[in-house]
Amino acid sequence: MEDYPNHETPPPPLKDDQAKQDVVWTFRGYQLKASEFTTAMVHFFRAEVSRANVWRQRLDATTNWAVVTTGAAISFVFSQATGNHFVLLLNSVLITMFLVIEARRYRYYELWSFRVRLMETDFFAAMLVPPFRPSSDWAEGLAENLLHPQFPITYLEAIGRRLRRNYLWIYFVLLISWVMKLWLHPVPALSAVEFFQRAAIGPFSGSAVILATASFYFLLFALSLFTVGLQQAAGEVLPRYGEGRFPNLGIKKEPIHTGRRAWFRPSRRRPQFLVLIITDKVEEIAARILKEMRRGVTAVSGKGMYTGAQHQILMCALTVTEIPHLKSLVAETDAQAFIIVTPAQEVLGRGFIPLREEEEPNT
Repeated sequence: MEDYPNHETPPPPLKDDQAKQDVVWTFRGYQLKASEFTTAMVHFFRAEVSRANVWRQRLDATTNWAVVTTGAAISFVFSQATGNHFVLLLNSVLITMFLVIEARRYRYYELWSFRVRLMETDFFAAMLVPPFRPSSDWAEGLAENLLHPQFPITYLEAIGRRLRRNYLWIYFVLLISWVMKLWLHPVPALSAVEFFQRAAIGPFSGSAVILATASFYFLLFALSLFTVGLQQAAGEVLPRYGEGRFPNLGIKKEPIHTGRRAWFRPSRRRPQFLVLIITDKVEEIAARILKEMRRGVTAVSGKGMYTGAQHQILMCALTVTEIPHLKSLVAETDAQAFIIVTPAQEVLGRGFIPLREEEEPNT
């Protein structure tokens, strides 16, 4: 992870040859031996697996609630001689509440599963295939996810996925039970007019009730299809839908990923910044940036127009998680320094986005 911009020379190697051999991970001033780093990563991986498993069990809990209430509602309705078919419609509303709750839990489950999958694909898998090291942006991506957690999927995608996986079948059972109750129980309806009359609920006519029910189920089906083409979740092993399965939905065929980069990695680039440091202690601050942060830094000449004094300006490209470290480092070295942090549209080169990957799709 010791990457530097192409126009800078890396800091000199460690003086202690033995320490250099033992240190396998040098990152922003921290040096860990193989045993220390492996232990830290193993404990972190186990913790994230445990947390993801807890939230996965919470998903099963809401599904179980939906199944139990559906079974109880159907048993109650068919145990009565007449009426009470509206209980099945009320149960549909209750199932929808369970779906919303489960979608919220699913987004949290995906957050923890994203970290687990990131460890599996970019750390553990890298131990098994050449060049036997994580990708250049793996540590930064994982660190940003820890410092600034964001849900990997949207609420709409979570609802659509849980709807297709579980809840469409529950809704389908409720619909069939409702139709059977109106048409066959306690005795078969003799005509469509009688069927519509049985569907009436209080002041609402049977036609209005049937129309509202049909609209509700149409919206559910449309939602399940509409969300198929959204970003696939990282926490499940899922089929990659192509053009052949849903040709009329406008779903683009997705490329087959054969490289070492995981397909679920977020397409957005991490926030990058250009930092300008105006200081009279240029050498001290530059040396600490090179040694402790392992980042390249460039000095340019400047002149203060108010005082007319000449100053050196340090220019350094950083990512969002490195800004606090830089501020602390500069404050310790020169409390009178002036720092300007400005967003960078794009930073290319070693330690950021490799130039050779620009022609490849950013997955």
